[in-house]
Amino acid sequence: AAGEAQCLSYTGCNFLRQRLVLATLSGRPLKIRKIRAKEEDPGLRDFEASFIRLIDKMTNGSRIEINQTGTTLYYQPGLLYGGSLEHDCSPSRGIGYYLESLLCLAPFMKHPLKIVLRGVTNDQVDPSVDVLKATALPLLKKFGIDGESLEIKITRRGMPPKAGGEILFACPVRKVLQPVQFTDPGKIKRIRGTAYSVRVSPQMANRMVESARGVLNKFLPDIYIYTDHMKGVSSGKSPGFGMCLTAETINGTILSAELASNPQGQGAAVLPEELGQNCAKLLLEEVYRGGCVDSTNQSLALLLMTLGQRDVSKVLLGPLSPYTIEFLRHLRSFFQIMFKIETKTPEEEHMGGEKVLMTCVGIGFCNLSKTIR
Repeated sequence: AAGEAQCLSYTGCNFLRQRLVLATLSGRPLKIRKIRAKEEDPGLRDFEASFIRLIDKMTNGSRIEINQTGTTLYYQPGLLYGGSLEHDCSPSRGIGYYLESLLCLAPFMKHPLKIVLRGVTNDQVDPSVDVLKATALPLLKKFGIDGESLEIKITRRGMPPKAGGEILFACPVRKVLQPVQFTDPGKIKRIRGTAYSVRVSPQMANRMVESARGVLNKFLPDIYIYTDHMKGVSSGKSPGFGMCLTAETINGTILSAELASNPQGQGAAVLPEELGQNCAKLLLEEVYRGGCVDSTNQSLALLLMTLGQRDVSKVLLGPLSPYTIEFLRHLRSFFQIMFKIETKTPEEEHMGGEKVLMTCVGIGFCNLSKTIR
């Protein structure tokens, strides 16, 4: 009966990843009902089922029950085990969909995680592997999760609809996380980026770089955008191109923006010039929003603050995304933790958008499966 009392219950298919990740970390069982119950094709989608299988692979002793229509899911988390794994992601979502959650779970495994993920590396829906590599890894280092074994490596690029990409993600294990005080983003010193082209002319990448530089050179001299043209087997199965840009500040804040071309056979053709220009503008928009963590990684930063030692952590964020706001509600249900949220208005005109200062005291989460040496 005690176990039943702690079981958290939700309805609907939204924020499925958040709920499963937090249930796994907090060890609380979870029941989700009415998953797309009123739709013509009810129940879990293939990418969600694939995500549940991935969680099952990484944990030891998890109990997962799904009813026949797939509209109800019961999940009783086991211990995070880790080790060397492989997983084929569903091509209907990017690898970023899975990787975002792996970044949350990986530091708390029993054995360091080394996983090969196959699927779509860059699409228009989920954060691409490039962006997560450029922004999430430095963020993990801030919390003391670092070492040579922390890496994301793209071995093959895969564009939708046929995918064919492959990446390697490795992450060391930590017993405790250190608290952070990360409140001054600092001024932007340089912009780096990658323009990639897969199964199209390598000239596409150069055209994107040129048009992006046309926008960004007005603001900053130190810009370097790599071109990445993958040939043969390492280029996946569908043509496409895109760009990922990051702006780095003197204090080590990294803000990012990205764009990818429309999948083959869907929507109008995109000119590489337009894509490069729009990507540069998106980056400037992200810089305007500002904060010490870009909008892709807000929830990751908040989770690591929550799981830190019993000490105060502070992070300055730009405007909170709807995903992050829901994540804060979930943190309250799973870990009974509340953040102090203060809005900071820009003092001078040229300081960008409104910022939010998030403060919390960590719950002193300890990686129990890590034996004390």
